[in-house]
Amino acid sequence: MTTSQTRLALLLVVVAAAWMEGTSVNAFAPAAYHNNVARAKTSFRPAFPAIPVGHASTPHSFLPQSSAPRKAWTSTTSLRIAAEDFSEDKYTEAAWSSIAGLTKVSDYYSASTFEAPFVLEFMLNPNKHNGGEDADAAKRVVEKILNKAGVNLNRLRCELDEYLAKQPRVSDPTNKIMGRTLQKVLETARNGKQALGDSYVSTEGLVLAMVKEDDKFTREALMRQNVKYTDVLEVVKEMRKKSGPAISRSAESMYDALTKYGVDLTERAEQGKLDPVIGRDDEIRRAIQILSRRTKNNPVLIGDPGVGKTAIAEGIAQRMIDGDVPDSLKNCRLIGLDMGALVAGASMRGQFEERLKAVVEEVTQSDGEIILFIDEMHTVVGAGAAQGSMDASNLLKPALARGQLRCIGATTINEYRKYIEKDKALERRFQQVMIDQPTPEDTVSILRGLKPRYELHHGVRIRDEALLAAAKLSHRYIPDRFLPDKAIDLVDEACAKLNNEITSKPTILDEIDRRIIQLEMERLSLQSDFEKYEEDGNTFKATSENFRLAKIDEELGSLKYEQQELNMKWMAEKGAVDRLKDVKEKIAKVKLDIEKFEREFDLNKAAELKYSDLPPLERELEELENIGQYDLGPGEERMLRDEVVADDIAGVVAVWTGIPPGKLLESERDRILTMGDKLRERLIGQDEAIRVVTEAVQRSRAGLNDPSKPIASLIFLGPTGVGKTECAKALAEFMFDSEDALIRIDMSEYMEKHTVSRLLGAPPGYVGYDEGGQLTDAIRRRPYAVLLFDEMEKAHPDVFNVMLQLLDDGRLTDSKGNTVNFRNTICIFTSNVGSQEILDLNGSSEIGDQEIMRSRVTEAMRERFRPEFLNRIDEHVIFNSLNKNNLRGIVVLEVRRLEKRLEEKQMRLVLREEALDFLAEVGFDPVYGARPLKRTIQRELETVVARGILGGEFVDGDTILVDVVNERLNVRRATNADSLPAVFRRPTEEEEVGMFG
Repeated sequence: MTTSQTRLALLLVVVAAAWMEGTSVNAFAPAAYHNNVARAKTSFRPAFPAIPVGHASTPHSFLPQSSAPRKAWTSTTSLRIAAEDFSEDKYTEAAWSSIAGLTKVSDYYSASTFEAPFVLEFMLNPNKHNGGEDADAAKRVVEKILNKAGVNLNRLRCELDEYLAKQPRVSDPTNKIMGRTLQKVLETARNGKQALGDSYVSTEGLVLAMVKEDDKFTREALMRQNVKYTDVLEVVKEMRKKSGPAISRSAESMYDALTKYGVDLTERAEQGKLDPVIGRDDEIRRAIQILSRRTKNNPVLIGDPGVGKTAIAEGIAQRMIDGDVPDSLKNCRLIGLDMGALVAGASMRGQFEERLKAVVEEVTQSDGEIILFIDEMHTVVGAGAAQGSMDASNLLKPALARGQLRCIGATTINEYRKYIEKDKALERRFQQVMIDQPTPEDTVSILRGLKPRYELHHGVRIRDEALLAAAKLSHRYIPDRFLPDKAIDLVDEACAKLNNEITSKPTILDEIDRRIIQLEMERLSLQSDFEKYEEDGNTFKATSENFRLAKIDEELGSLKYEQQELNMKWMAEKGAVDRLKDVKEKIAKVKLDIEKFEREFDLNKAAELKYSDLPPLERELEELENIGQYDLGPGEERMLRDEVVADDIAGVVAVWTGIPPGKLLESERDRILTMGDKLRERLIGQDEAIRVVTEAVQRSRAGLNDPSKPIASLIFLGPTGVGKTECAKALAEFMFDSEDALIRIDMSEYMEKHTVSRLLGAPPGYVGYDEGGQLTDAIRRRPYAVLLFDEMEKAHPDVFNVMLQLLDDGRLTDSKGNTVNFRNTICIFTSNVGSQEILDLNGSSEIGDQEIMRSRVTEAMRERFRPEFLNRIDEHVIFNSLNKNNLRGIVVLEVRRLEKRLEEKQMRLVLREEALDFLAEVGFDPVYGARPLKRTIQRELETVVARGILGGEFVDGDTILVDVVNERLNVRRATNADSLPAVFRRPTEEEEVGMFG
């Protein structure tokens, strides 16, 4: 081209810009060219339109923002493009994101011209250029097309980066021009959308346009990998058979919907990421049988939370991988549908329906090779529903009924009844498979199957006794959850606790480290003082400080030596544990590879691994477990424990329930056998009551009582003040180590008919419905307790109807429908019925008198309480009235309690024998029992001591002596002349006639 021709072309460009902008040519064109303007205005039209560029932070600013087509020319660059030919609403969202990303790619490479490879670069590397969700959808489509066509994507990315890096760069590209290749690609994509049946220009259309002869780089890059345009076209056609044409702007985001909104359980099973499923063969066979039906082939797994519904679905996936399924299920995939992912982000009307329809279409077009698993299936009812739209269940119904969509659902019994049964059209499309809770024996088998996985994960060993304890203790003490889930959680938490102890510094070593730091700080302080005294010439103090320094240095030396020894031992033991875990991981990987090669029928590799690689690892594991990697001296113990035992499981149960660990294991046997002696240390005067209560608890702890009932149900009968309530407190402290485990309900508050609802909670619509029941809520918060119903005879007769179910079935249902378990409680009912008959005997111990008294009390009890209530009580415990001998023992107990309180004030209390006799005599009242005695001690003794302390008569370190002077208690400070007997003594045999409370 000559110089004149070049100038003319430049003139045409400038004039065209002025003509389209309405700007005078004089503003920027030389006067020499004015004569050519008129001709240019009438003859020029831009052959290769270009697009303007906005700021890099607004990638869409260079493109038309309005979705409506406009005839006007838009832009400020030297070449233009008509908005009606380049409008956002003519492209799918993913395709448009690739075009909008041109600015980011050009800015990255400092280019002044948009070329077709820029589109490919943004499609392949959206994260590199801060692409969004639509860009990720485009990337998935492009990668799928090119992978299936046989393209090595890593090689293509490298060649593309080299090509773009070699393009001319400018320092400040304010005006960017659309290159010829990009214009041809866009034009080909727009013209070719009809051939694909698309309503919009799609990502596939852009890829086909680039692979065609329009983009030299893309075509040649693929040719170097022996991939032609026809290969890519065939792949696109094959993909479109499943996905269909792009008839919506969000078409690409719906491709591979199952990948986005589901988890391939068969793939996870193949990778060994699913836990083994032990047992449940009948349920799995039933589910497979339903899946093999022609229509309505949709099983729904129904069971309580934690019984293993999801595990059964995973078991089906594992059987698919192993080929242990009928021919109709071979080569099938089980995809877990994530309803949360489907709903998340679907803020616009129709988005949720579009996503779910894409999932259903992908499943139906798989010709039965994909089976959906919907965990928590009740969530499909109402999911995505909005005004004027359908929920997920209605979208699934047609495909479910026709058998085009095979689905496994899982939900709980309550949620199935609440959500699924109400929709009869949905319910009839599913076939129920009931999943019951496994027995403790079956749970042990399940735990043994899971044991290697948890050992490998936590790096510990699990003894079989721990598995047995987990099944037994969880079944006994965690009634509000279900097996095997609660037993698995116990094992998991016990392993985690032990692993934390292994990886953390041992307590003994940590204490030594802290002591060394403390001594070093003390040494620095003493060294400073020593230097100061030596400088001042204070020889005596300097010598003293030097002596203390020498002692500290000696202790520091000893501690540092011990620290070094313990550190070496700890690291050796920790290294052995790490080696054990490492060998187990290697064995697990080899076994997984063996299974993989056997499935692929690569028997040579499988045999090589099984007979060459695996045996040495197993021998090494056996050596590590049996011999160990470090020697222990005689009598030396390991610092680290790497075995989970039954005590660890009991410790976790104790944390969950509040029951001390020792009470959960067999070590409690001896304690239960001495229960009577322990209770007598606190209770005086009721030997027969102690015997009956002890025997009832011993039967329960031996496992001979009915497990569906409370531990024991007792009714305490006797006059006031003889120890019925105190016996319940002592029993709570003995059984559960705290009097706080006593839940006391005063039945005098339930004398009216309407107050019965307070026990279980007010019914719906009544005041107090949200507050719950006083009885049921108390047991839900503390299921291991002594439950005391005080003064039962005062309750309304309707209250006994509630007690009948509690005593017979060991459970109650509150007003909200929650079942509360009472099987770990001791139920005690107290009553004053027959008190007069007991008082008439006045504590007689004659056998004949006792039989007469028992007969009279029983008759009075039958007159007051209904037979069906009395028939459900395990034992009727009759408390005798107290005599003076009993009261003297009670005085000793009360004085002990006062002495303990005075010990906190550094004082000692001593009572002479005559003082004990005086208090017992003054406080004796056969009608009111021990309560007057307590008031007497408060009045005659505690008040006087309190005045002496407040008045300064008694101070810290004093001994307070109590004797009798002139038939009155004399409380004074003891002197050296006084002979002081020991006050802390056991009651005499005479005093220990029975039990007090």
